[in-house]
Amino acid sequence: MSRGSIYRDEGIVLRTYKLGEADRIVVFLTQGRGKVRAVAKGVRKTKSKFGSRLEPTNHCALQFYEGRELDIVTQAESIDHFRVIREDLDRFARASAMLETADQLAQEGEVNPRLFQMVLGALRTLEASDSPLVTPAFFWKVLALEGYRPEVDECALCGDEDAPLVAFDLDSGGLLCRTCRRGTAVSPEAADLLQQILGGRLREALAAEATPACAEVDHLATRAVEHHLERRLRSVTVLDH
Repeated sequence: MSRGSIYRDEGIVLRTYKLGEADRIVVFLTQGRGKVRAVAKGVRKTKSKFGSRLEPTNHCALQFYEGRELDIVTQAESIDHFRVIREDLDRFARASAMLETADQLAQEGEVNPRLFQMVLGALRTLEASDSPLVTPAFFWKVLALEGYRPEVDECALCGDEDAPLVAFDLDSGGLLCRTCRRGTAVSPEAADLLQQILGGRLREALAAEATPACAEVDHLATRAVEHHLERRLRSVTVLDH
């Protein structure tokens, strides 16, 4: 595509930041072009036609003008603004952690339709479900997409399929038996939740009531994704309040 041309795509708003007195730079995860940073001109003015559509979590149909350094958003129509998430501070904080993770993983100009669908699916799930496992499940799934799926069905070190799995260690690659245990102790309930999330039984995991095991899985997921990204997630400090 030549510079100066117009293109259309679907995108999820990952974050925004101010530019000048009236504009914003909006970071999108798009379906067809990966991560795109684009200028939304005049959106901070009260009379802006589409400023409210370009807020984090919004899923939009977009039109861009391809610029020299940054593209320009020329049209934005909401497909889903995820009102339930945006009106619930706790859900919005959890969504923000997912968006921050996607922003760190996505690369500009690298198409990643699976990541796009995972983020969109996670937002839809969070909109419909108040399960405390939606965000940690997204973390585990996105790590698996990146090629860092932890071993949760057998001991990650010795391969014993029958021994109880009692610990989790990032450097060892997953859950460990009593003989090999190191890292963080894990309850049988948390080990079972990990197996559900990563073994194709996500719906079963999300249907579980909030328990200490959910908190274990959440803590381990946050540690794992931060370890992979080699940075702390700013959004998680909101979740930890």
